Amino acid sequence: MLNLHRQLGPNPTPCGRARREFLWETGAGFTGLALVDLLSRDGFFNHLKADEKEKIQGLLAPKQPDFKPRATRCVFFFMNGGPSQVDTFDPKPALEKYHDQKYEGPVKVGSNGRPIGYLMKSPFPFTQHGQSGLPISDIYPHLSAHADELCVIRSMHSDTAAHASGCIQMNTGGVIIGKPCLGSWLSYGLGTENENLPSFVVMTDPRGGPIGSASNWSSGFMPAAYQGTMFRSTGSPLLNLATPAGTTEQSQRRGLDFLNELNVQHAKNLATKGPIDSELLARIESYELAYRMQTSAANAVDMDKENAKTRAMYGLDNKLTADFGRKCLITKRLIERGVRFIQLYSGGGHIEDTWDGHTDCISNHKLHAGETDRPIAALITDLKRTGLWDETLIVWGGEFGRTPTSEGVNKPGRDHNWHGFTMWLAGGGVKGGQVIGATDAHGEGPIDTPVRPEDVAFSMLKLLGVDPHKEYNAPGGRPLKILDKGQMIVGLA
Repeated sequence: MLNLHRQLGPNPTPCGRARREFLWETGAGFTGLALVDLLSRDGFFNHLKADEKEKIQGLLAPKQPDFKPRATRCVFFFMNGGPSQVDTFDPKPALEKYHDQKYEGPVKVGSNGRPIGYLMKSPFPFTQHGQSGLPISDIYPHLSAHADELCVIRSMHSDTAAHASGCIQMNTGGVIIGKPCLGSWLSYGLGTENENLPSFVVMTDPRGGPIGSASNWSSGFMPAAYQGTMFRSTGSPLLNLATPAGTTEQSQRRGLDFLNELNVQHAKNLATKGPIDSELLARIESYELAYRMQTSAANAVDMDKENAKTRAMYGLDNKLTADFGRKCLITKRLIERGVRFIQLYSGGGHIEDTWDGHTDCISNHKLHAGETDRPIAALITDLKRTGLWDETLIVWGGEFGRTPTSEGVNKPGRDHNWHGFTMWLAGGGVKGGQVIGATDAHGEGPIDTPVRPEDVAFSMLKLLGVDPHKEYNAPGGRPLKILDKGQMIVGLA
């Protein structure tokens, strides 16, 4: 709890602290955001000048978009480890023809000095789907039903073969740690619409987080208020918010109401003697805030409220799909509650626990696609059913792709390929049922309409109504743009 015991009156530094210190403390995460809003309602900031008010309250306040948005929410499915484009959304008949033949391409050595094997065909058949005839690997039997909604970008390329920097580049638009991620920029540019839940939620894989961990959802040089909030799919969604053992919701509510009455009466008594100590007002509100957080977050993950049909649709009744299915169902609920940016990670830890199929890309991709296919398709179906599809932007992809060659001799794994890989977007503002760009005959690198991570980031921000060239005054007063590079993907919207 902030130390708010000093009388504010004409004091220009709330709590007797430097203005910058107060801004960072009150913005240090989810609780700070809500607290700023509650204090502003109590007139806590009334004595401040207009520009000072804006600096504090602006952390939370909903903001007008820079231009008319095509979507108001975003879900980013991050396939941690690097899914193979030639085994998912970029079929290569040439690999069928030249399977097991010697690779004659420009790459002489793989990542970390790994040997380059022979050309390797996809073990998974591709089938055309929908009116668009979009070819999708058979490892996606459920997602393929939504083929006409997907805009597949086959010409992605990035700057790094390393997982950590690849993830950072995909999340921030650059390979250097320290920049705010996309979810943070959205929180900064648009604010939040829900005082009881974060505007930016992250759900990782139970096997572990991505390499680089929290740097992938960091707010960088901006206040911590804009960083992603880790949300758990089981148990208490946020740490330290669980109702104490033996306490019912009703008894907790009665206790808070009683405490509130005592505090209000105490405040009235103090008012007869002079200005009310702001700590008391803040404390009253903080109890209510904690209760609202506890209730809202818990309701969002309560699967008991869902009927058997919905649970089955998301795969909650199947061990393979249960975890990611819960996360997708929670995502739908968070979207309904105004959460602006939600990122779900598939794959955690390292190597085979992720999409990083060095040893055996066949079993690896069967597993990870099997875990995510039904839940993602269910979320799309549910968003359409509830009328939220047109305002929700969906993004799918990893930090890079995989090579068209096996990794070594007689090994069905594939190495990292950052020269050419695939992502797809769907939903709000996106023209579905199409392919943008192309890779060469083997799927190694782009030959048409090359697209970079910063182009994807630029397009996402633009569709959500945030100017990608907006500037932020970083510490020291240096103005920094959201993105230094990037452009709208031609034909996407």
